[in-house]
Amino acid sequence: MRIGHNILSDHHPIETGVPQGSVFGPLLYLIFTADILTAENTTIASFADDVAILSVNEDPVTATRQLQTHINNLVEWHTRWGITVNQAKSVKVTFTSRNNICPPLTLSNAPISVTSEVKYLGLYLDQRLTWNTHIQAKRWQLDTKVRQMHWLLGRNSKLSLNNKLLLYKMVFKPIWSYGVQLWGCAKPTRLNIIQRFQSKFLRNTVDAPRYVSNDLLHTDLHIPSISDEIRRVATKYIIKTHNHANDLIEHLYHNGTTDRRLLRTWPEDLVQH
Repeated sequence: MRIGHNILSDHHPIETGVPQGSVFGPLLYLIFTADILTAENTTIASFADDVAILSVNEDPVTATRQLQTHINNLVEWHTRWGITVNQAKSVKVTFTSRNNICPPLTLSNAPISVTSEVKYLGLYLDQRLTWNTHIQAKRWQLDTKVRQMHWLLGRNSKLSLNNKLLLYKMVFKPIWSYGVQLWGCAKPTRLNIIQRFQSKFLRNTVDAPRYVSNDLLHTDLHIPSISDEIRRVATKYIIKTHNHANDLIEHLYHNGTTDRRLLRTWPEDLVQH
């Protein structure tokens, strides 16, 4: 490996894992973990080194047994390929509207921590899938960002209106819109938490008097409401999914026959008809 000034380092064989920070690192890691073990009664989802396993059953004991069996098999697979699992970051969440308590789980004979919510790929998933924690976290991030950029967005700022709106679209909107195809099915009362932020942002941006309605602000500034934007993004995403070159992608959405005990609205219900 060349390290500068025409000096080469010694060659060292890589017996396990892949080199981090390299161009081919992500591709090599996908190849390295391509044979990760799956199971008939569980669903495994992985993104880089983040792995989630889902077991579904009306009986909590059966669901836990299926999950424990898959975990035990994965421990053997990780050991064989020299992969170390971070015990401290491993958690168990029971997604249910009932009060049933699932038996404990272990990872390499160590108990797995039990929590009522978990953060996975930037989304906060609570056990009843209300998205309350996620929306509150996004609102906190938005308020923090406004305080940091007050010198650009405040009433004394000399920045033009167009540039202020551009900042909103490029900086603030990506904060709350990430994953909206999923959490957009939250109750309207929770979605209003983000809507109130957007309305306040637009009102302060143009220094609008109180008698100007929020609907008029959105119309004049060509900024869709949160609910309208959710439906637009969800519709675009589902259309793209159904037209994807990979046939497996189309099966990401339910066909409407699944029991809907947890939510009245599901992501596919957000599609504009």
